[in-house]
Amino acid sequence: MLDLDRQKSATQWLAIRDSTLPNIDLLRDGQKGGSDWLVIDSPAGLHGKNLERALKLAHKVVVPIAPSLFDIRASQEFLAALHAEKAVRKGHSFVGVVGMRVDVRTRAGVTLEQFMAQQDLPILAHLRNTQHYVNAAFEGKTLFDLPPHVAERDIEQWQDLIDWLDR
Repeated sequence: MLDLDRQKSATQWLAIRDSTLPNIDLLRDGQKGGSDWLVIDSPAGLHGKNLERALKLAHKVVVPIAPSLFDIRASQEFLAALHAEKAVRKGHSFVGVVGMRVDVRTRAGVTLEQFMAQQDLPILAHLRNTQHYVNAAFEGKTLFDLPPHVAERDIEQWQDLIDWLDR
């Protein structure tokens, strides 16, 4: 994992992660990892040279967007910057969206779907609003570290995203 945002939430989360859980290595800026996967936690609205550098490391970009008017509007500029990047235009990096804290049956869920259709971007998953994420984070865990009976419904919501990442 590479933590590029100022608040360093991924770094703080990894610091409290129990050593008995599956290991996640934290890379420092400029460091190379020995893994097939790299997750970059970047600041919202990354642009310019910083976005270009991050895209050189990324084959796939997942953009989390909450289904509120303000989040949707705030994401427009970033999504336009992503589309303008050479790596995305030439098909070296692919972009998908995850709807955060959303119920697809609500007006907000429908509005997010319509907005993403205008952006010509797939919504890879709709993740419901649940305390499982909050409680897991307090323990340095992911949903996948929780007992299956606790997070089964939430993990199911991740499957299309996981499949997209694996392709």
